[in-house]
Formats: sequence, structure tokens, C-alpha cells
Amino acid sequence: MHREPIPHPRRVRHRLSSVVAPAVVGSIALSLSAQPAAAAEPQQRDSAFGHDARALRSTASTAVQPASRPDQHVVGLGDTVSRIAAQHGLRTADLLAWNGLDWSSVIRPGDVIRLSGNSAPSTPAAAPVGTARSHTVAAGETPWSIARAAGIGVAELLGANGLAGDAVIFPGQTLTVPGSGPAAPAAAVAAAPAEAPIAAGSHTVSAGETLSAIAAKHGLALDAVLAANGMDRSSIIYPGQSLVIPGAAAAPAAVVTPAPDLGLDAEQIANARLIIQVGRERGVPDRGIAIALATAMVESWIRNLDWGDRDSLGLFQQRPSTGWGTPDQVRDPARSAATFYGGAGDPNGTDTRGLLDIPGWESLPFTDAAQAVQVSAHPERYGQWEQQAYLWLAALG
Repeated sequence: MHREPIPHPRRVRHRLSSVVAPAVVGSIALSLSAQPAAAAEPQQRDSAFGHDARALRSTASTAVQPASRPDQHVVGLGDTVSRIAAQHGLRTADLLAWNGLDWSSVIRPGDVIRLSGNSAPSTPAAAPVGTARSHTVAAGETPWSIARAAGIGVAELLGANGLAGDAVIFPGQTLTVPGSGPAAPAAAVAAAPAEAPIAAGSHTVSAGETLSAIAAKHGLALDAVLAANGMDRSSIIYPGQSLVIPGAAAAPAAVVTPAPDLGLDAEQIANARLIIQVGRERGVPDRGIAIALATAMVESWIRNLDWGDRDSLGLFQQRPSTGWGTPDQVRDPARSAATFYGGAGDPNGTDTRGLLDIPGWESLPFTDAAQAVQVSAHPERYGQWEQQAYLWLAALG
């Protein structure tokens, strides 16, 4: 039954840039306007990376003392301004001011952060000079992963292609890779003898199987299986259904494909698997599960938070005060995922509206479908995680 949307005021979300690598490129600095060094820091921040005052206290004991503090810090994966400040015994407000940042600024791996107000950080060594070349984006690639492979900075890659910091790239897109070192030798790939193509086959769907799992089983990309069957990522498959498996090169049985770098830690992987499991149990198609994964990344960094903006809690930052359940219920990750999906058997009944309750959600743009449930002040952030969400689903679901 269609349910009218429940008023659901949302807090302002931090931008989680889609130019993240599988290991997450953009770390959200923090989410308010810039403050002078003397200003008090916010008591609570709705950060998708979950770095609040407690995170600062937890790292205070290992903070670098002024006498041994370096002049600069090179941003690593998972770094945020607040974490860097705590690591070096500094105030976040000071660090922002010294680097010309504000509370909504995005920092990325490879960026250099000044650790004092006295001098500018030294310029990192330039990448090996080379001739610009073109690169065709493959599925799962991000600006960060392409820049890393080329030995250049993300900002340099984006600038060469006229892309903004929150740009989304797509498989098949051609990018200019400037001044990069030599690419990996093609001979390493060409040295292996070419395998003869095999004829297209078929696969009968079993209970619990997904399109991504079937594609992986046959050593194919998900898009190849979808195209061969006239499907898209919102398609639903059923036990007993026969799928066309397009011809592919026969891979030696001894070859083991390395697991993709998902950019998630153990806690995030466990929560992502739970979100996928709940979706499978409720018959949600792959696209709906990908929307849930991307939403959880934007809302909580796929962590079951016990804090948030106002009374927001849990994986999806649902609010008890707007009908999503008691605080304990909202922090039950399985229940929280079930209420996000909604539909028949929604634990909240008709009190809230989940994804499956949105009329025509399957045909809505990725961002719009997530926004219909979350009602966020920054809906564009959900779509920025679409590629990664499908990567997580293929690897974990």
C-alpha cells in the first residue's frame, strides 16, 4: 500500500565525494562554516566519517608533541582534518585556518596539510615527467585509482580533464592522464597466450543467486551478462529462470582473481553484508540494495553510530522523533535496514516510508530514489557512491 511520506527533517550532510577510490578518496573535513582559531568547535558533528569529540579524546594520548611535530602532514586514506589535528595535538579550528579550509572542505589522499601557521608546507616531489596519454575508464575505477596507477595527484588528473572535485566518471569515458610516468608494460599482459573464445552458454538461476554472483561465477563483468539478457541493474531474476551467458575467454582453472580493494574496514564490511542480507531476504533487487549501501555510506560511513544530528542514530541516521522506532530499535542494524527498504513486513508498519513504498522507485534516478526515503538537504551525495555500491554488492553479496 502506498503510504504518504512522513515529515522527516534531515540534517545537512557532509559531502562524500564520488571521486573516491575503492579505498575512499575524499575525507570530509567537517560540516560547518569556517571559524577563526579562537572559536569553539561544534559539540556534535553529523560527519559521515564519525569523528566527533570522542574521536579526538581517543587519540589525545598519542598526539605528537610540539617539539617533535613535523611542518606538514600528507593526507592518507581515511584521514580527516579532525583526526589529523588530534594526531598532532592541534585544534581542528587552527588547522582549518592555517590551510585556508572551512568546515565543509574535502581533503584527499596526497594533499599536504600545514601543521603550523608559520610557513607553507613544502611542495611534494613532482611525479616523473612523461607525455600525456589517454585512459579509458574501466568498471570500478575512480579518479583516485587512476591517478595512483599513473603516479600523479588526483587534483592534477581532475584539472587536466576539467573535472570538479565531486565529478563522477563512467566506464568507457576517456580521460587525459598528464605528465605521468610510463604505464605498466603492455608486454606483461600480451605475454600470456590468447585464449580462444568459447560459445555462449546458459545458466539456470538457483534460489538466492544474484546477477552479480552469476557474472562472477562465469568470470564475466556484470554489465556483460545484463547486456546479453536485455536487462539493466534494476532487473529481477527468479529461481528457474534461464540466463544467456555470453562467450568469454576460458581462464585457466589455476588462476585466482584477486579480491577487489573495497576501501572498507572489517566493521563496514560486516554492516554492508548485513544490509545486503536483509535486502536479499526481502526480495529487493540489486539496484535497491545498491541504493541502500550508498545511502548508508553517506549517512554513517556504514557504521552503526550511537550519535548524530539531533536524535539521528544508526546506519541510516534514522530519527526516533520522526517515527523510525525507539533509539534501541534504530540502532538495531538489521531492523534499521529493514525499515529503510520498507515494503511488506516493514517493522515500522505505516509510520514511515521505505524504498519499496516509493511508487515507481525502480525507474527513478539513483539519487532520487535514495532521497525519496531520506529527504536529505544534499541529495546529490547518494549518486556519487553508485559505482562503489555496485562494487561492494558484487564482492560481498
